[in-house]
Amino acid sequence: MTYPFISRLVTVAALAGALASQAFAADGMIELQSQNGFQATRDKLIDTLKAKGMKIFTVVDHASGARSAGLKLRPTTVVIFGNPKVGTQLMQCAQTAGIDLPMKALIWEDAKGVVRLGYNDPAWMAARHHVDDCKIVTKMSRALGNFARAATTASR
Repeated sequence: MTYPFISRLVTVAALAGALASQAFAADGMIELQSQNGFQATRDKLIDTLKAKGMKIFTVVDHASGARSAGLKLRPTTVVIFGNPKVGTQLMQCAQTAGIDLPMKALIWEDAKGVVRLGYNDPAWMAARHHVDDCKIVTKMSRALGNFARAATTASR
């Protein structure tokens, strides 16, 4: 074994670790760590969505559902939201995208007490539905990233 080989191996391992910590995942869900508590992240997301003209269809409190069944679950909430002016454009490119709409954001507290926010990557959704050239996908990606960052960035 030579030193250049070890050097390359260390470089590859470091790159893999860096990629794993980014705000994206190969499985199609973009995940960000929040600098806020669970409730603040949830509230900031909902406030941001409303301020940007998104309709909040419903908020699903999975932890509450678990309690009603006599089970325990750390804070876990899904916010279901959208804007027909946006979602319709994606469905005009591929109607099957309707299965992934309206958009959803998952906010949860992990086993270490870290609050996270995740959402489906519109580019992944487009690939899933075999959409090659749909201009709204880039706009959706940018908007969702902005919403997520607004919710997960510490309040000043």
